Amino acid sequence: MTPNRLKKLLSQVKNGALPVEEAYGRLKGFSQEELGFATLDHHRHIRQGFPEVIFCLGKTDRQILTLLTHSVKRHPRILATRVKPETFQLISTEFPSARYNELGKTVVISRADKKKLKSKGAILIITAGTSDIYIGEEARETATILGSRVETLYDVGVAGIHRILDKKSLMDQARVLIVIAGMDGVLPSVIGGLSDKPLIAVPSSQGYGASLNGLAPLLTMLNACAAGIGVMNIDNGFGAAVLAHRINTLT
Repeated sequence: MTPNRLKKLLSQVKNGALPVEEAYGRLKGFSQEELGFATLDHHRHIRQGFPEVIFCLGKTDRQILTLLTHSVKRHPRILATRVKPETFQLISTEFPSARYNELGKTVVISRADKKKLKSKGAILIITAGTSDIYIGEEARETATILGSRVETLYDVGVAGIHRILDKKSLMDQARVLIVIAGMDGVLPSVIGGLSDKPLIAVPSSQGYGASLNGLAPLLTMLNACAAGIGVMNIDNGFGAAVLAHRINTLT
């Protein structure tokens, strides 16, 4: 049920055009759906502005297809994350319009026109290295389907710091920054010292042994010298994009 349909139903009850019991019956099955292995939250878009996103890691192909099937029936746009290429082959058979981002491992299924932009400005996604782009693409797909305008700036890490200094005008034009880095994880602190924009740092699991699969850059970002940096969990481009979009749509 969309917010507009809910408002219409409540107006009908208020005006006496729809009995309370009938309205209750219609609403009862809309908030959640029991599937045995999962309970779909169909009212999440009413509370948070977008339907429940399907996190595919750890789920079987059959579970993923079932979740998508039931979600698509209720919502015009669906996002799935951490989707394996072989799983997408099955998804595309059931949903020919599904679009796959191979780098970001995301799937978008849309039965509606492109979502109208709700943002006040742009989100700029920055990665330290090419190896971090998979997180950037997860963030880009997420922020885009939520309704934000997104710009990207990839492979501008501190090993060649002139690359980011040359792009300061892009940072100045953005409303929110997402900065992704593995290895030493220092890029968010550097950018945080150059920009007054809200900055969401995402540690990447890319790096050699002592990076500890992203723990080293995570600790670097938590101890950033530049003030005002928020830090996401390791590789969490999705979470960074959701937060960035919420900031970007504040009045």
